Amino acid sequence: MPIHFNVFGTLIDIERRGQAWVAWHPGTDGKRRPADIVVPADLDEGELACYLGDLLHEDARPGHDEVVRL
Repeated sequence: MPIHFNVFGTLIDIERRGQAWVAWHPGTDGKRRPADIVVPADLDEGELACYLGDLLHEDARPGHDEVVRL
């Protein structure tokens, strides 16, 4: 089951596949496309939001300045 995040206004889903984390951009039509994000396999679920914020902080803008787990 994916973990849903709003990362500075962009929706990103992260899910565990075996020993790896896989990141997706969910679409409004139920489809999804791969996100160009590499998430280290050794991160715990609780560290994902902080990691995404550190990785994508340049995408922050007024009104979209936080990472929220949905």
